[in-house]
Amino acid sequence: MASCKIMVACANGAGTSLMMKMTAERVTKKLNMNVSDIHHCAISEAVSSARQYDIVFAPLNFVNMYDDAAAAGVTVLGLRNVLSDAEMEEKLTESGAAEKYAN
Repeated sequence: MASCKIMVACANGAGTSLMMKMTAERVTKKLNMNVSDIHHCAISEAVSSARQYDIVFAPLNFVNMYDDAAAAGVTVLGLRNVLSDAEMEEKLTESGAAEKYAN
């Protein structure tokens, strides 16, 4: 049973990323995922530290900034609506991450 580390990022790393973290907590719990850490931060920090995480959530328009992390095996998931439980659940399921890190 593998556990995962998740990072959620928004432009400034303040309110929106905290809300994204809360969304990720709800969704991963619903999907019964084994999560050891969910970190929220600004895009600037996220891009430089993305390789330290298994899954990265970011607004869709910033996803290309994580190409190096994705090439290194990080699951990078772009969201149209960063506060949508349904979209986050869909992305985790479609990417295979929900199954990979299931309890």
